[in-house]
Amino acid sequence: MTGPIRRRPASAPRVPGGADWGLALALGTALISGLAIYLNGFAVKQVPDAAVYTTLKNGVAAAILVGAVVALRGPRAIFAVPRSSVPAALAVGVIGGSVPFVLFFTGLAQASAPSAAFIQKTLFLWVAVLAVPFLGERLGLATLLGLAGLLAGQALILPPTGIVWGTGETLILVATALWAIETVLVRRVLRAVPTETMATLRMGVGLIVLVGYLAVTGKLAGIGALGATQWSWIALTGLILAAYVATWFAALRRAPASVVTSVLVVGAAVTGALTAASKGTVPTAPVVVGYLLIVAAVALIIVATRAAARSVGSAVPAVSRSAPATADGD
Repeated sequence: MTGPIRRRPASAPRVPGGADWGLALALGTALISGLAIYLNGFAVKQVPDAAVYTTLKNGVAAAILVGAVVALRGPRAIFAVPRSSVPAALAVGVIGGSVPFVLFFTGLAQASAPSAAFIQKTLFLWVAVLAVPFLGERLGLATLLGLAGLLAGQALILPPTGIVWGTGETLILVATALWAIETVLVRRVLRAVPTETMATLRMGVGLIVLVGYLAVTGKLAGIGALGATQWSWIALTGLILAAYVATWFAALRRAPASVVTSVLVVGAAVTGALTAASKGTVPTAPVVVGYLLIVAAVALIIVATRAAARSVGSAVPAVSRSAPATADGD
C-alpha cells in the first residue's frame, strides 16, 4: 500500500538577486516607510499608550509574516536557520525588534521633539560607520557626498535648534544605535538564513520580549479596553509594518547596508508630501529645499552604487549571489 500523498507548499515567487533589485526594493521600502510614518501619526492618537500600540502592531505584523511563510513555503521554513546562525538570528529580534522600541518610546516621553526627531533620523550615518569595519563596505566619494547631502537635508527639514541633552535624548540615541547594529547584523545573517525566515523571527522574537515588558509594567490589562476603531488602526499599521520588514530585509540581502538605509531616508519626503496634501498647506522654502536635497542625495548614492556594481561584475555587492545553499529562500 502506498502512503498518503503529501502536497508540497506552492513554490513562492522569488525576487531576482543583484544590486539593482536591492535598490528597487529599498526604494519600495522607503515609500512604505513614508506612508507608515504618516499613518502612525493618526494611530498613536487612537491608542494613547505607545508601548501597547507598538506591541499589538508588531503582533499583527508577526502573524502576517508567519502566515505568509507557512502558506508559501510550509511551516518548516519558519525555523530554517543553521545552528551556527541561531544566536545571531535571535539577537536580531532582541536588538532590533523589541528593546529599542521600549527605549525609544520611553525617551520620547522625556526628550524634546526636535531632539528626538533629529537623533532618530541619523540612523543612516550610524549604519555607514559600522558597515565599513564590520561588513567591509567601501564608501566612495560620491557616496560620502550623498551622505553629507542627506544630513544637510535632514537639518533643513528638522532643524536641530534648541537641542538639549538629557536622559530622554540618551535613550533615543541608544535605540538608534541598536537599530544600526541590527541592520549590520541582519546583513550578515542573511548570508545563511532566508529572508522570509529572518523577517518572521525578527518580529516573533521581538513580540515575545514586548509582551513580557507589558506584563512586567502592568499594561497588559489595557489591551482589553481597546475598541473596534483602535483595533482597525492597529491592523492597518501592522499590515504596513509586515510589508516594510519584508521588503527591507529583501533589500539588505541584495545591496550594501549603508546604501539601503540611505535610500530609506527618501521616505521623509513621502511623509512630507502626504502631510502637506492632507493639510492643504505648502511647506516652507527651507523644508522644500531639504526634501529636494534628500532626493538628489539618494539619486547620487543609487547611481554610484550601480556604477560600482557594474565595475566589479555581477557578483557584488549582492549578498544573494554568494550566499550558501542553506539560504534557499528569497
